[in-house]
Amino acid sequence: MTFGKAEREFLGRNEACRIATCHNGTPHVVPVSYVFEDGSFYIATDYETKKYENIMKNHRVALAVDVYSSVGNKAVCVQGKAKIIEKGKEFARIYKIFHRHFEWVREDPWEEGEAPFLKVTPTGKVSWGL
Repeated sequence: MTFGKAEREFLGRNEACRIATCHNGTPHVVPVSYVFEDGSFYIATDYETKKYENIMKNHRVALAVDVYSSVGNKAVCVQGKAKIIEKGKEFARIYKIFHRHFEWVREDPWEEGEAPFLKVTPTGKVSWGL
């Protein structure tokens, strides 16, 4: 999936989104921090979360990155497939980006196997206001 320049810049300027997961027909939406890297979204999570539990059963997800204000609304919404990243080169690369970007990671660091990342590969998208 290709993102236009305005979409990439918008996604790079923001760090929070909402992720929707679903299992047995029941949707679950939570706010999360993300990094947009090489056309994919990376989200840190814990093994004990509902989103992790849902993704283990159904890898289809949706994300919404949006900003609403009195001067205009902007958003990128995607549908995609989530993959669990627990270790290896990709985990190390994304962990370094999160560590550099987010103070909460520096204050409470973790290692491989302690908490995974979700890699969301977009399969569809819509955007507006960009």
